[in-house]
Amino acid sequence: MLSMKAKYALRALCALASEPQALQPARALAVAARVPEKFLENILVDLRDAGFVRSRRGLAGGHTLARESGSIMVGDVIRAIDGPLAPLRCASVTAYQPCADCPDPEACATRALMVDVRNAISSVLDQRSLAELANATLESLA
Repeated sequence: MLSMKAKYALRALCALASEPQALQPARALAVAARVPEKFLENILVDLRDAGFVRSRRGLAGGHTLARESGSIMVGDVIRAIDGPLAPLRCASVTAYQPCADCPDPEACATRALMVDVRNAISSVLDQRSLAELANATLESLA
């Protein structure tokens, strides 16, 4: 399930993608993305640490995308904010942990189902770029 933090991160990135050359101050970005400014500041730190955003301090400072929006995949953003896409750790590709009460993970029907769920989620989110999401957002507002 997508957290509010990840939803806000995607909104902020879409706002940055709408003006890729401009440095956008946090306050203006919060308004454009409809995200509480204090919450957005923490999200921007996470996005910067993950390599999606560049920030510059000062009077003429602001935030911009660190790379082209077409090369930023939605799945990567969600993983950076929320962690693995899998609904259970035992179904995760990147953060696998067997369940403590499971005698045989390879024979577990629940794990097999959750692997299918994880793969379905990944097949959508890892094929959609921020550019596509931002364009769809702009089209829905028109």
